[in-house]
This record gives sequence, structure tokens and C-alpha cells, in this order.
Amino acid sequence: MSDNEEKRLFMDEVIAGLSATPATLPCKYLYDAKGSELFEAICATSDYYVTRADLALHEAHIDEISRRIGPNAHIIEFGSGAGVKTHTLLAGLDHPRAYTPIEISSSALEASVRELEAAFPAIDIRPLQADYTQQIDARFLALDPPANRRIVYFPGSTIGNFERDEAREFLKRMRNIAGHDGALLIGVDLLKPVERLLSAYDDQDNLTARFNLNLLEHIQRVLKADIQIDAFRHEARFNPTLSRVEMHLVATRPTTIDLNGRTFEFDTGQSIHTENSHKYSIDSFRQLAAEAGLDSSQAWTDPQGLFSMHWLESA
Repeated sequence: MSDNEEKRLFMDEVIAGLSATPATLPCKYLYDAKGSELFEAICATSDYYVTRADLALHEAHIDEISRRIGPNAHIIEFGSGAGVKTHTLLAGLDHPRAYTPIEISSSALEASVRELEAAFPAIDIRPLQADYTQQIDARFLALDPPANRRIVYFPGSTIGNFERDEAREFLKRMRNIAGHDGALLIGVDLLKPVERLLSAYDDQDNLTARFNLNLLEHIQRVLKADIQIDAFRHEARFNPTLSRVEMHLVATRPTTIDLNGRTFEFDTGQSIHTENSHKYSIDSFRQLAAEAGLDSSQAWTDPQGLFSMHWLESA
């Protein structure tokens, strides 16, 4: 997709989201260069347990994960980011055939690839800049000769950003990429006390607030929108009915967003819903996977039981 096409899609999706009731914005646009940098800083905070728990899970179970993957595999990672957990996975595998990171942010992708190429010179690293929430052209993933199997690797808790129906369809797309003989290795955040969840999405250092507000700055920078950013504040909420943490940008006074000849009005207290993070039990995620034609034959957790990773194969 060209830069102009990406900008047009960005514009169309922002206008559609702000036109909705209630207003929303796609969470993928949180991750521009500045947003990706802020998210990496969030991952290092004491409040945000997810990254530490996910890394601890990798370290505790890497031998078993490696045995399941086997030698000469093609690892395809969705949303590779900084690649911290990827180091642990690739270092623990038996002669991986290739690694394909798929990332929407070109700057994050380039930085990750530089580090991984230096750390793993024997692995064929084939980066792909793309929106992994959309259909991926199979030609970009082909190897000659092919690997023994494909493993779609999706660590972190990003599967929780999808609504249930969206998550089911997304799992189906990953299943198709992995193929009949492949597998998915996917991170899933677990349900826990609400106070623990909310502190992870509204940290004491206000990094999550800056991360959320940067979405408006991103729209302002790229789409030249007229936004009074100081008229919004970050808020994290837990929705018990849907078992999810929600991030909102809440208007602190009457304000408008002017974009491409359109004006969007917000009264005090009205919000723009920017991200969801659904939380699952082991069994509830297995049920979701089954609806996508996948069998969760193994689910690992970190030593504290905060986070899980599922091994999914075609049912």
C-alpha cells in the first residue's frame, strides 16, 4: 500500500469512527513511531504486568514450546514491536528456517529487524510492513524451499483488542496462514482483580495517558485535524459484562474536532472509545478457539498465573 493509500485509509477510518455513536477510533493507530515508543515504556512500568508475565512464561516453558515447534520452522509474528520476547523464542528453537515479522510501523519494524539480524545471523529474516488485521498476501510468506511447518506467533495480549466476533475471524485467518500442518502460538491475558487490571491501563507515571492522547496527536500530525488535545483526558474502565478493560478519551469541556471539512462536537463527559483489552479464562479462550476451528491442546501460564499462552492447531 502506498503512503497516499495509507493516509486515505487512515482518514476514512477516523471519520467513520468519529461519526459513530458512541465515537470510536481504531486502536491500531495508537502505534505510530511515538506511540510505539511510549508503549515500550509502558511495558517497563511496575503497573503493567503483561510483558513481564509473558516473558516469564517464555523463559519457564521455552524447552517444551521448542519441542512442539520442531526444527526448520518458519515463524511468522504478527505485530512484532520491539521483539523482546522474540529473542527468547528464536534463541530456544531448533534451527528455525526463517522468521517473518509483520508490523504496521516501519520505524518499529526496522529497529527490530536490525537487532534480530545482528543476534541471529543464521536465520533468514524476512520483514513485512503490513496491517496484520487485514488479509495478508500468501506470496509474501512463501519460502523456497519451504519450511517444515509454519508457526504464527502472536505474543502479548493483542488478541484481547478484538471484539469476540472479530477475534474468531482473526483466528481463522491465522489458522489459514499456518496451514493444516502448522500451529498458532498465541498470548492471552487472564482475568484477575479489577484493581490490578485498571492500574495496568492507567499507570502512576501517566505513560498510558500520554499513549492514548498521542492518538489525537497522530491524527493532528498526519491528517492536519484541528484538535484541542488538552480538552481530553485518558480514562481506563472495566466492563464486567464483556470482561474487558476499555480505554477512552473523555472530553473535559465542550470541544470540537475539525477534520477534512467535517466538524465533530463533544460535550463535557463524552468520550472517544480507543481500545479494548478483553480478558479470558483458559476455558473461555479455548471455547473461542474452537469456534474458529482450532484446538487448544496446551495452555501454559507464567509462574504467577497472570498470563497464558495457547498452542492451537486445526481441529
